[in-house]
Parts: sequence; C-alpha cells; structure tokens
Amino acid sequence: MKAILLSTKGGAESLVLGDIPQPHPGAGDVLVKVHATAVTPAEFQWFPTWNTRAGNPRPFPIVLSHEFSGVIAALGAGVATLKVGDPVYGLNDWFSNGAQAEYCLAATTALALKPRTLDHVHSAVVPISALTAWQGLFKRANLQSGQRVLIHGAAGGVGIFAVQLARWRGAHVIATASSGNLDFVRSLGAADVIDYQEARFEDVAKGVDVVFDGVGGETLDRSWQLLVTGGKLVTVASQSADHPDQRVRDAFMLVQADGTELTEISRLIDAGELRVFIENTFPLANAQEAYARAQKGKMRGKIVLSVAG
Repeated sequence: MKAILLSTKGGAESLVLGDIPQPHPGAGDVLVKVHATAVTPAEFQWFPTWNTRAGNPRPFPIVLSHEFSGVIAALGAGVATLKVGDPVYGLNDWFSNGAQAEYCLAATTALALKPRTLDHVHSAVVPISALTAWQGLFKRANLQSGQRVLIHGAAGGVGIFAVQLARWRGAHVIATASSGNLDFVRSLGAADVIDYQEARFEDVAKGVDVVFDGVGGETLDRSWQLLVTGGKLVTVASQSADHPDQRVRDAFMLVQADGTELTEISRLIDAGELRVFIENTFPLANAQEAYARAQKGKMRGKIVLSVAG
C-alpha cells in the first residue's frame, strides 16, 4: 500500500511517499481503509513516534498521524459490533504506524461510527481535538453547568471544541484569542472573549472554577491566581509535561482513545451542537507541503491529508 514514510529520524523534510505491506487486523482490531487523516506537527517530538513502549527505538519505516476517518475493510477475530463497510473515525495506538497510508489498524474500542453529517475530511480532524477537550473539561475538571471556565487558545484545534463543549454543558465561557479571532470565538459560544494582545486576561477574568489551557508557559503560570478555592486547572500544552512545578505536571493531561466518547461527540455534531473546522486539505503525496502550512500556525482547525476519495 502507499504511505508517507519516515525512514530515518528527522522532521517533515524526511517524509517520503513509498510502499509498505498492508497490515492485517488481529483479535479485537479492524483494518480501516483511510479516507483522510489530520496533520499534527508536534508528533515529531512525541516519545511514541520514535520508541516502543519498552523504550527501545522503533523500527523504520514509521508512519505518522493517528487520527483518521475511513471505512472498515476487514475485521479481526472476535469483532462483532462493527461490519465491513462501516464509516468510522477514531485514533489508533500511538506506538504503532499511523494513518498517513491507504490502510491502518485500530482497536474497536478506539473508534466509532463517524458523524453522519460530516464528510471524511472534516471527520478526520475531530478525534484528537474533541476527545482532548471532552476529557479535560468533563473527566479531569468535572465542569458543571453554571460554572465559569477560562479557555486559553480558544481558536486553536482543541480550543474550538473546548469552547463549544463548555457552552453545551451550560458553563459561562471566558476565552482568550487574538484580535482576528474574537468574533469567531464568540460565534462558538464564548460569553466573554479577551484579546490577549491588548489586555492581560487576569485583569478581566476573575473567580473562575476551571482553567483549560492550550497555550502553556507564562499564560499557564499567570492563570493559577484566577481559580476559586477548589478550582481546577487542566493543561494540554506539551511543554507542561516536563515543567519544574509539580502542580503543573499534575495538571497536564494526554488524550486517550475512547470509542464511547467519540460516539457521544458524533451525536453532538449531528445534532448541530458542535461545528467542525479545517484550515486546508492536501493530497497524501503532498505531505511535506501540508506540514509546512501547519507549522506556520495561525489556523482555525487543522490541516488534513486526503488519502482516498
């Protein structure tokens, strides 16, 4: 099968189009014919990209991108809840080859039927970002209706879903964004939007129950003071994982694949409660160009690689 490959350790400049054997599903897995997958430039810095679970170097070639939308092509032993031809979206194992290929493997517990109202291109950008927002707000912070939540990076890939999910839960959403995204973030459901280039958010947002941080660094450090007694801060900014402050490390979370949560997210999308945005789409063979655009930032949503029609 065709795939975008890494044959040596490097960045996006090392990506090449090549051929690798098509995988076969084991027990509890399915083979997905990939229609689209999202680009995540930070993956070049992730531990699972280059290492096995045991900490040994992963063998080459390596295929990136672990969120996808596609159609089930084959079933592994014991799979009874899905059938060949089902349109699905989800995540596959961080330590395995990803979805920048014509086919990928995924556990049945890590995917769900894709939203009926979305095409594969839009569905492909949902799993990581929407699950990160869902798990951060609802599982880690236990956000409740009527609470005040401050969302940093509200126009980013994760922030877009965080604002919408917090609004759906009935929270009062305060968001930070750049001047060009203020109206956009309001349209997602934020009650108060702070232009972080013009005002210090701590001078505007007071007494919040939850801070959901997608920025990290100084923004995160300045946020602790805003929490009410018993308030919770969750950060998904990658640099927070190795922060010298233990409370920051404790606040950091990594998304987990969860087919049950993806099913609920599909329901919300189909009900019109969640809107999905993409910045641009590139064919699989143009992966280097796609990464170059993603690395420039300033996007509403993610960059997508289209694999099949």
